[in-house]
Amino acid sequence: MGIMERMRLDGKVAFVTGGARGIGKAIAEAVAEAGSHVAIVDVDIDEAVKTSKEIERSTGVKTVAIKTDVTNQADVDQMIEVILKEFGKLDVAFCNAGICMNIPAEEMTLDQFKKVIDINLTGVFLTSQAAAKVMLKQGKGSIINTASMSGHIVNVPQPQCSYNASKAGVIQLTKSMAIEFAKRGVRVNSISPGYIGTELTLNSPNLRPLIEKWNDMAPLGRMGRPDELQAIAVYLAGDTSDFTTGSDFIIDGAFTCF
Repeated sequence: MGIMERMRLDGKVAFVTGGARGIGKAIAEAVAEAGSHVAIVDVDIDEAVKTSKEIERSTGVKTVAIKTDVTNQADVDQMIEVILKEFGKLDVAFCNAGICMNIPAEEMTLDQFKKVIDINLTGVFLTSQAAAKVMLKQGKGSIINTASMSGHIVNVPQPQCSYNASKAGVIQLTKSMAIEFAKRGVRVNSISPGYIGTELTLNSPNLRPLIEKWNDMAPLGRMGRPDELQAIAVYLAGDTSDFTTGSDFIIDGAFTCF
């Protein structure tokens, strides 16, 4: 069997949190195109249903939309129950949901700080933990967490200490879980995107001045596109990456090289 055939995800089942739009949607589209059934998990159920139907029409795989607050243990448990009821198993978990607040550290309230940490780090823990419980029983599975280049560097000029801290935490959480699960068939890796031009980002008037600065600073002179994260997502989801665990993949157009 050739490499392209082995890259296929036919018959697998995946979920993507924050899957209704942006990076999550691009990843969901990619794994579905590769043959995996997929659950679109998001707090915005209307958008999740829309994305789910679009993917099902374009790829022919079975999809389901699930409304889930990733910071809520009961919601996460219910998400897993729905997936197992619909598909009978879980092979791939993309723990991707996240937010960012650009607030100076001296002005950020405790509630604001905790909200970012709760979604970006605690949410990743809860969803990856829930996935791992299923996968460990199966003896196989792949968990992919969305970190960020902001887990490696301090972004200038954005004041986003809570975001940077949360993403650094995701990277170390990923490595820790990878070691714990390594001998039991469950792999855990993370993806650290650089600046990605999602639809919401590109259409935000408030971000326009920052986008110009990011492009000026970037070695490639531009932001990345959501589809430029699809190949690594499919690789990590599939069996060709069976020797890959505990790794963080920085995909940032060389932004963190200086």
